[in-house]
Amino acid sequence: MTDLTDVTALAERYADKSPQDILKLAFDLFGDDLWISFSGAEDVVLVDMAWKLNKGVKVFTLDTGRLHGETYRFIEQVREHYGIPIDILTPDPARLEPMVREKGLFSFYRDGHGECCGIRKIEPLRRKLSTVKAWATGQRRDQSPGTRSQVAVLEQDTTFSAPDRPLYKFNPLAQMTSEEVWGYIRMLEVPYNSLHERGFVSIGCEPCTRPVLPNQHEREGRWWWEEATHKECGLHAGNLIVKA
Repeated sequence: MTDLTDVTALAERYADKSPQDILKLAFDLFGDDLWISFSGAEDVVLVDMAWKLNKGVKVFTLDTGRLHGETYRFIEQVREHYGIPIDILTPDPARLEPMVREKGLFSFYRDGHGECCGIRKIEPLRRKLSTVKAWATGQRRDQSPGTRSQVAVLEQDTTFSAPDRPLYKFNPLAQMTSEEVWGYIRMLEVPYNSLHERGFVSIGCEPCTRPVLPNQHEREGRWWWEEATHKECGLHAGNLIVKA
């Protein structure tokens, strides 16, 4: 069994490996303690690859309460297609209800998306990750040149780790391009969110996502009223590099 004595060295060793090889490493290291993060977008490729390696793969997704109807139906389609339970994480009402009561349902258009994402996404994710040893995401370097271009295939998660409990994060699709992802989906007839057929590329909450035009980068469809450098919700805060 491979060990995690030097995470950086192991990441470098696997930097040019296939997504399947990286997932095999993750299962070798963590087995049933590995959880797959599924957003309801094209990272279904990650679910498909993981399921083919381990039919009992554990999957979770975030239900912010503001997703498109198509995304909810897609999550159910994936659950039925692979015959796996999907752990659906929801916001804490004790935090969500006061914000909505005081600021309304669309405060992010005025105040930025940070507070809303913090309550609807980051807190439920933090709650989940406090119970696991490792997780895998569908992050790719080509999704955001500004914040994801240096995504490693394996890292210690400094955002959600606790001092006495290290957490490891795998990004098996880091090197895949959008074209490769869609080639995989079409060739293997993997289910996908029907919103992709309507120009949606990066899919998040309904009020914060819109289709992109030809030649626009996919992240331009997310939080379009904000500066391009801020287009992360905080789930992958470790991607953000603050420059002096």
